[in-house]
Amino acid sequence: MNVFIEEQKFTQPLFIGLSIALIVTVVTIIAKWETTLQNSLGEKLGALGGIFIVLLIILLFMNLKLETRIDENGISYKFYPFHKSYQIISWNTISNSYIRNYNAIYEYGGWGIRFSFRKKKGKAFTTKGSIGLQIELKNGRKVLIGTQKKEELRRVLNTYKYKIITNEI
Repeated sequence: MNVFIEEQKFTQPLFIGLSIALIVTVVTIIAKWETTLQNSLGEKLGALGGIFIVLLIILLFMNLKLETRIDENGISYKFYPFHKSYQIISWNTISNSYIRNYNAIYEYGGWGIRFSFRKKKGKAFTTKGSIGLQIELKNGRKVLIGTQKKEELRRVLNTYKYKIITNEI
């Protein structure tokens, strides 16, 4: 049994820089807390709300991860914390799957859980990079799952390509 497992997180310098900037914002608000205490109740609540939102965003970015699993049952993915369990695409629902280069900004508007409206490329689940597994379903829908393990993914797809049943005569 050949199994492909990959876990990806947002580790690009942009996201690390954003997290640092958010932490600096919280520290600045806390450092000026004595001044804030002298303000009205609305301003105090606004400052606390700002700290709370910034901490939630930091927590979200720290916990975002894309997990991919390919085995004899099909292709499974989970974009935590949005998916609590794996989303399974069984082999008998796939018409084609292949590895391709993609432009996250142009095709999907960025990384993360994305939808394409311009080119009807379908859904994308990515964290970084420009290489992904394109899955075309028999119902016409498309799903792109980003990867950082191109060669390992290629080997596993070759192992299971016989499971993709076409309707051709």
